[in-house]
Amino acid sequence: MGIGEVIWAVNCGGESHTDIHGIQYQGDYHSTGIASDYGKSLTIQRVVHQDQILYQTERYHMNTFGYDIPTTKDGSYVLVLKFSEVWFTSSSQKVFDVMLNGAHTIIHELDIFAKVGRGVAHDEIVPFQIRNGKLKVNGETSEVSGTKIPVEFVKGEYDNPKINALYVMKGTVDDVPKLPSLQGMDTSQEEEEEEEEEVANDSKPKQARRPSGPKVKDPYSTDDTSTMLLPVFVAVGAFIPLLFCLCKL
Repeated sequence: MGIGEVIWAVNCGGESHTDIHGIQYQGDYHSTGIASDYGKSLTIQRVVHQDQILYQTERYHMNTFGYDIPTTKDGSYVLVLKFSEVWFTSSSQKVFDVMLNGAHTIIHELDIFAKVGRGVAHDEIVPFQIRNGKLKVNGETSEVSGTKIPVEFVKGEYDNPKINALYVMKGTVDDVPKLPSLQGMDTSQEEEEEEEEEVANDSKPKQARRPSGPKVKDPYSTDDTSTMLLPVFVAVGAFIPLLFCLCKL
């Protein structure tokens, strides 16, 4: 599937990166807040291995902060915000809003863990339009001033706002590459990990394989062996004198 024209992309808290769709993310240039790559300690689910870096690095701040989208030209656009929770292990720990153009709350009380859990990629996709100096999003309209449009991550009551990566594409939501559904989450990655495990196992020394299930009891364990051998002893005892007599003949 073809994608729209990406006009701006940033790998927040990290270096430049080109993803599997050919989207070129610039390295994070921001000086506000804190850049972190703590997420590199996790394997991010729901995304191919090559693009996990987009969800492993992040920028967060103890106050509201943001980036400036470098366009005010007329057109239809889509803002794609990439998130993953790499620290908290329960919901209601990190919750924040996202605002566009200083006037529109485009995401309200985002709780990444509540959405997808820990170490899982999550994208928020927000279409908007610019027409004659005005921005329209979610049925609301505001004036565009200057040559850039701010997108802000708003400090709330629960921890600090953050962002892992983001980009703006000229086009519609249909032009945006989507993450796999949570129900069939990254089966390709699971298969890849299984293959890697098989290769690792093949390189290990082979060990004797134990049969599964409980051990079977010895069916002869209750038999009296001496009783079973008594007829044999009697037959041998009778045959020896007969053999002696035959040798005398």
